[in-house]
Amino acid sequence: MSNSLIFDIKRYAINDGPGIRIVIFFKGCNLHCAWCHNPESISPKAEKMYSPAKCIGCGTCVTVCPANALSLTSQGIVTDSSLCLLCGKCAEVCPTKAIEMSGKQMSVVEVMDIIEKERVFFDQSGGGVTFSGGEPLLHSKLLIPLLDECKRRGIHTAVDTAGNVNTEVILEVAKRTNLFLFDLKMMDAELHRKWVGADNELIQQNLKAIAEVGAEIIIRIPVIAGVNDTVQNFEQTAKFISELSGTKITVNLLPYHNIAEAKYAKLWGQSSFQRMSEPSKTTLSKAVEIFAVFEILATVGG
Repeated sequence: MSNSLIFDIKRYAINDGPGIRIVIFFKGCNLHCAWCHNPESISPKAEKMYSPAKCIGCGTCVTVCPANALSLTSQGIVTDSSLCLLCGKCAEVCPTKAIEMSGKQMSVVEVMDIIEKERVFFDQSGGGVTFSGGEPLLHSKLLIPLLDECKRRGIHTAVDTAGNVNTEVILEVAKRTNLFLFDLKMMDAELHRKWVGADNELIQQNLKAIAEVGAEIIIRIPVIAGVNDTVQNFEQTAKFISELSGTKITVNLLPYHNIAEAKYAKLWGQSSFQRMSEPSKTTLSKAVEIFAVFEILATVGG
């Protein structure tokens, strides 16, 4: 079995590919975007999330902990990370779900059983399954067998990727998936390193590579005020996309939002969240106009 972990499964999704979809989230990412809205997706390891507001102070979790890693204080439950085994027993007994575990090892059979239960919605809406993360392409030993099995069963697949992976891997995935949702953060390499934690050369190379083999691609651009919402970045991005091989590519502009703040607090405490700013409607409208000049259809949301 692959060591990859699944940290979430979202049903009835309508913004992650065509139709009604189920989204499978892989845990682990090799980028560190300052605006990440799934912080629990970054580490490839299981993590414990705690919500003090939900805690009723019953102490049941303290009692069942095999490592004596938990203590009940006036501020709620405190975990000694040096002792915690991440076994999840505390989360299993918590009556209010104040403690949750993020990350579960699952087999191809287990994931497909869950996907299969949603088939009726796929058939009626033209939907399917989307593999997201984190970075699903870091988990090719699980992802590729899942794509193969979905293809065998006639289930439409989409892979949501940032493209910062081995080119051979993304080309193998391109043979199997119906659609890529490709995240393209920004074009300037220095700014990319500053805000994302990695160079963007490989990302651009891989986008070119899958376009050359005729993959169907929707490019998704997170738009964050003061980071990548400049006319220069939109123009550079539009020019780059317009020069890609293959059929015309649609662009989804995804405005930044602050709804992940609660997740950061559950993982690392309230002070861990870095608040950023949403782009203005004027900025988004200007971006749509710029892409149109390059004959690229850009929409807000997606």
